[in-house]
Amino acid sequence: MDYKKAYQNWLDQLELSEELRQELEAITDEKEIEDRFYTDLEFGTGGMRGKMGAGTNRMNIYTVAKVTYGLGKYLLRQDIQNWEKGVVIAYDSRHNSRKFAEAAAGVLGKMGVTAYLFEELRPTPELSFAVRELGAAGGIVITASHNPKEYNGYKVYGPDGGQMVTASADALIAEIAKIPDVFGIPMMTLAEGRNQKVIKMVGENMDNAFTKAVTAICKPNPNSELKVVYTPLHGSGNQPVRRVLAELGYRHVTVVPEQELPDGDFTTAPYPNPEDRSVFTLAMALADECGADIIIGTDPDCDRVGVVGRNQKGEFEVFTGNQTGALLVDYYLKTRIDLPDNKVVIKTIVTSELGGLVAKSHGAGVLDVLTGFKYIGECMTDFEQTGDYTFAFGYEESYGYLAGNYARDKDAVVASALVCEMTDYYKKQGKTLYEALIELYKQHGYFIEDVVALTLEGIEGKTKINQIMEKFRQVSFPGFADAKLICFNDYEAGISTDMVSGVKTTIDLPRSNVLKFVFDDYSWFALRPSGTEPKLKIYFSVTGKTKEEAETKKDLLKQQVTDLI
Repeated sequence: MDYKKAYQNWLDQLELSEELRQELEAITDEKEIEDRFYTDLEFGTGGMRGKMGAGTNRMNIYTVAKVTYGLGKYLLRQDIQNWEKGVVIAYDSRHNSRKFAEAAAGVLGKMGVTAYLFEELRPTPELSFAVRELGAAGGIVITASHNPKEYNGYKVYGPDGGQMVTASADALIAEIAKIPDVFGIPMMTLAEGRNQKVIKMVGENMDNAFTKAVTAICKPNPNSELKVVYTPLHGSGNQPVRRVLAELGYRHVTVVPEQELPDGDFTTAPYPNPEDRSVFTLAMALADECGADIIIGTDPDCDRVGVVGRNQKGEFEVFTGNQTGALLVDYYLKTRIDLPDNKVVIKTIVTSELGGLVAKSHGAGVLDVLTGFKYIGECMTDFEQTGDYTFAFGYEESYGYLAGNYARDKDAVVASALVCEMTDYYKKQGKTLYEALIELYKQHGYFIEDVVALTLEGIEGKTKINQIMEKFRQVSFPGFADAKLICFNDYEAGISTDMVSGVKTTIDLPRSNVLKFVFDDYSWFALRPSGTEPKLKIYFSVTGKTKEEAETKKDLLKQQVTDLI
């Protein structure tokens, strides 16, 4: 069906809500109509994410119902007993998150599948924990992570508490594709579901269990004098993060008042991403007032955390995800001496090699997985079954970290606690967190990273991204500075090419549209189309003997790559 027919089909539906009907009728731009209806909002291997509004290419109650109905069909096809095991549903502070969560519960309940719905917004890692705690068949989180206020999303979790992996996601996508009419999906109200006991509310008991699991990973720090400024960026982290820090003994935690309460407009942080320095402007001012040692900020669904400390000049330094990850790996491994010899650190292929070198220096194994924390979670589940490794720590460059086996997704609650524990550890030695980072650089080399994200929207943008990826598959990329290209990995083809010998080997990872160019000094760059946004991401990681040398090399590599694009 072309976009004009799809548009008219929606207008012809008697079931269409009045709000969405008025929204459609008010559109005067043909391009806007095309963008809303030229395709269905894509459900990828990690779920779906998009702008909210009317249309097949938008997040709304109908697209949510369609995916949920497909999920119910998939679960019952896997095991008829899954109706009883049920699905846990959580949501964040975004507009319509509660409405979409109730719609998902209503669709599942009508199918006879028990829906465990959180009473109020909760962090994504608590959903992961709850799936495991309840022995549920799966989970759903309504969130668009750090996207602007116009967006929302839908993530699906498997019975191990991890985001659904490729094979399962493909089977679910096939079920969704069989649904012809988004308007004919049966759904019950929340009141009906609760009366019939197919929708069950989850609340305080799960919070208590989650808090207990998180604090068990951390070292109690009674009467700590560490001064912390925390911002939940209007999201779901406020209560769980503060509760865990309080129970561990951190008495001097000050919350940024303007960013404390849930706010779907993200009034003080339009792009609520802890990777963005601007979201910490209010926190920095507050930190100056109260003399804070550290600033932490969690994203709206509280699975990622950003860290801000002071450099040697006393200026605020926003740590990158790679820097925080390497610091946490170093601190965690040297303070958890009871970890077994087969301990392993897992990171993603677009994460700096610094953390891997640090882990090896502590006698830990290192595994690289595809981008996405679900692949880290998948390894954790495998290790539980095989005993080949003991999971110690997992992280990715995009500010996601996890220690412990209680969850299968990145957790900003435990990461916030570990950052405070680590900062206090160094403070008692008369050092700042930044000084600890410099010590790592002096020991292992200076690692500088950067990411360029090209936003290419619509049909034309998708075509352009494909063209760029194909060009780089064919290009003969030279070295840069004094670094020589030694390896080219095409993760979609599943082939790694040794650029010195020409020998090709198989990459033992699921297929993914990622290209990575590796040099002989641990530097590399990679290209990856985003799975959740209309963007092409180009990752750079460069090493040098000094910070200045690394910066110069990074700028040179970026210029060579962007010139090719």
